Amino acid sequence: MGLLEDKVVLVNGGSQGVGAGIVRAAVREGATVVLTGRRAEVGEKLAAETGARFVRADLSDATQARDSVVQVVDAYGRIDCLVNAAGLTSRGSLLDTTPELFDAHIATNLRAPFFAMQAAVADMTSREAPGTVVNIISNCAHGGPPHLAPYSTAKAGLAGLTRNAAHAHRWDRIRINGLNIGWTDTEGEDATQRAFHDAGDDWRDKAAAALPMGRLGQVDEIADFVVLLLSDRSGVVTGSVIDWDQTVLGGLD
Repeated sequence: MGLLEDKVVLVNGGSQGVGAGIVRAAVREGATVVLTGRRAEVGEKLAAETGARFVRADLSDATQARDSVVQVVDAYGRIDCLVNAAGLTSRGSLLDTTPELFDAHIATNLRAPFFAMQAAVADMTSREAPGTVVNIISNCAHGGPPHLAPYSTAKAGLAGLTRNAAHAHRWDRIRINGLNIGWTDTEGEDATQRAFHDAGDDWRDKAAAALPMGRLGQVDEIADFVVLLLSDRSGVVTGSVIDWDQTVLGGLD
């Protein structure tokens, strides 16, 4: 039996990067998986590869974020697990962030998880059934670098939402947790490094040399951790926002 046997799992932002890794891990562990993304060709390719179902959605639209859950419930009769993995990482500091950039970060990184969670928890409570939610947050929720001001703001909000919702629905046996992931090796991060930091082909090697464990975070490791949190094997844990990184906050040399 897999850790998610007979569970219906929605991975929002599941067509690439960490989300795609979670899709693969959840399918491997026996779940019926639905994934969302904006690019149909990418999502459909992953769906064909894994046996998951793809739903095209622009999660920056609150209605589409909510409807992603509605479509899962319509197709399978319920939702057992929700993962919010979509993320916008475009750069902006306090001084140069426009209202449009700020709103874009809030829409994708905070508002979308809020309304997806709203719909998922509504289904779970209506059935008086337990469920689990995992939000992919960021260690930037603790502050972040200057060039990620709107991103850090939205992710800090998501950390607060995770704890608030977990507290509100603990008696419903709905467990809601989050991961503050650090620097992770994804195709999206590769594009970001090249677009915003003039990185060359050796950027991963340079990054690894500057990190305590000698490597960037790996998607498959994060995905396995998320599956554990979604599953009954994580026990009663709820309201935890776990720092999944090699930086020890508060540690000083």
